[in-house]
Amino acid sequence: MEIQLPDIEEIKLEDVLIKRRSVREYCSSPLTLRELSHILFAAYGVTDERGFKTVPSAGATYPLEIYVNVRDVVGVEEGVYKYIPERHSIVRILDEEVGHELALAALKQMFIAIAPIVLIIAANYERTTRVYGDRGFRYVHMEVGHVAQNVYLMATSLGLGTVSVGAFYDNEIREILKIKEYPLLLMPVGRKIE
Repeated sequence: MEIQLPDIEEIKLEDVLIKRRSVREYCSSPLTLRELSHILFAAYGVTDERGFKTVPSAGATYPLEIYVNVRDVVGVEEGVYKYIPERHSIVRILDEEVGHELALAALKQMFIAIAPIVLIIAANYERTTRVYGDRGFRYVHMEVGHVAQNVYLMATSLGLGTVSVGAFYDNEIREILKIKEYPLLLMPVGRKIE
């Protein structure tokens, strides 16, 4: 089943840059489909008919895949979804949400289990290294940084919080999600506790 996501609205960047912070505590309230849509678009959405995305990519190789663990989004069933940037949609790949398992694999950072959504940014290095050789590994890592900053800024603009989590056991994350790509970053997103 594929879920079409809502269109994107404009934001004022200057305000967002000033307010951006890492957030590790989240309220128990759910996110909306609109908020999920904006977060995923910021991460890796397609911005024109040539297929360019919201982040720069060496040679436009776009080696990343964006997965999202949905625990609590209004109108979206729990589970793990893969983001399809070309259609700005998500497709469920696991019927169960795995936030608790992700938190344990991330050295017991349990705030991950509480977040309504967790982005998992994973890489297919071959897309970039076949063009740039070993230098491509660096380019992929730069790209994941661009994605993370976009997610931070979009979350902030929506009044949400997030944090980049890089401390986890790679193979455990791959096994939990049943994916072949290499996980590079987890980003829980939720409403900040005021």
